[in-house]
Amino acid sequence: MQRVIITAAITGSVHTPSMSPYLPITPQQIANEAVRAYEAGAAVAHIHVRNPETGQPIPDIELFKEVLINVKNKCNIILCLTTGGGMGMTIEERVKVVSVHKPELASFNFGSMNFGLFEVPQRMKIEKFNFPWEEKYLKATEDLVFSNTFKTLREFSQIFNENETKPEIEIYDVGMIYNVAYFLEKGYLKKPVYLQFVMGILGGITASPNNLMLLHNVAREAIGDFVWSACAAGRNQIPLCTVALTLGGNARVGLEDNIHSSKGILAKSNADQVEKIVRITRELGLEPATPDEARQILGLKGLNKVNW
Repeated sequence: MQRVIITAAITGSVHTPSMSPYLPITPQQIANEAVRAYEAGAAVAHIHVRNPETGQPIPDIELFKEVLINVKNKCNIILCLTTGGGMGMTIEERVKVVSVHKPELASFNFGSMNFGLFEVPQRMKIEKFNFPWEEKYLKATEDLVFSNTFKTLREFSQIFNENETKPEIEIYDVGMIYNVAYFLEKGYLKKPVYLQFVMGILGGITASPNNLMLLHNVAREAIGDFVWSACAAGRNQIPLCTVALTLGGNARVGLEDNIHSSKGILAKSNADQVEKIVRITRELGLEPATPDEARQILGLKGLNKVNW
């Protein structure tokens, strides 16, 4: 059977503690959720960290280390570390996890964009926040540009290459695909690239089957062969991941993208969503890849070459 890579984005930097009591906050909670996702069938866990007291996304290298060691002691899931980080983090803070921890895989956002979360409180009908930072953090995104300039992309590429870290290239809109093609032409990226189509963020491409096929087709024309996955914010998560699987792609689920397991029901764990997409995968005649199979598909350096 064809193997497909299931990724679980464990906590992210979009949702805040007031939105769900099940959102993992502490390093131990995040590590436990990564292990649960692995046990449910995920080959990759995408990792952000948060302030253990308040839940606010932060770029703390030691918190990353605690998560990484805890997960490695229990399973061999691939850990994809974020270089997107969260609002207010500097470029240097975002990429430091690659140079320090030297992961097999890390996210690499391939263009600047407006990243709007300011309507989330109204849409989710949040009447009261648990922590003072949450509402301010979300509302500030009305005036936020998520900056990933060509200079930044070049510098990030060099750091990824120096540490033999495979970039998981985050594509939020069509223009970013042409950025990838340009960096391949210049030699800063190496084929085969791994693209993650991220859909449904205000400021990026909306989540629909037509738009997913558009991204896929443009990438084929501009890049040629590549490995790819898709994720979508909110209720479009499972439908768009299913479309991706039927098109020959891979799928990302997790509480970073969607805090529900079905309409109106909060997911109690990332594993809830992993189990659902694994069932769909098998109904389509496909099989979830193990972490080691995913390492072969993506051409990763191996768990023995990370720095934790």
